[in-house]
Amino acid sequence: MGDDGYMTDTTSAQPGSSPENPIDNDAEWVKKQIEEYVATDGELTFSKSQAPLLLLTTKGRKSGVWRRTALIYGEDDGRQIIVASMGGAPKHPVWYLNLEANPEVYLQVGADSFYGTARTATPEEKPALWEKMVAIYPDYADYQLKTDREIPVVVIDPKA
Repeated sequence: MGDDGYMTDTTSAQPGSSPENPIDNDAEWVKKQIEEYVATDGELTFSKSQAPLLLLTTKGRKSGVWRRTALIYGEDDGRQIIVASMGGAPKHPVWYLNLEANPEVYLQVGADSFYGTARTATPEEKPALWEKMVAIYPDYADYQLKTDREIPVVVIDPKA
């Protein structure tokens, strides 16, 4: 249902025009993860490493297009925690740059879909959150060693 109270037809909407009708990540393996996740209503919740996944949809900072990707996540006090590692690449992932510019995001966690507000963890809260995420996916520690950039941890507060 749209903001005006009427049903919104997302089947004929332009792909990427809304969080409910996003353009999926271009990488084939991620696209497959997203398709399986959506098809099973979130029952496929684990990556190859058995770490839990969520679907993150962000609005492009330049294009304004909504794009979706699958990411490993953790939870902390009702919030979702994700890591902008990009495998230890020298640059931040595009989704991170997008949420820095447009912090309103759309998530699917299991069968639940909702809006949230994303922010980079503060220097005070990052160490504990980083530890939590490395416990979920130990490769994050190796990724940090591979790069000169500080890998951000992102906190997403669900909107009430």
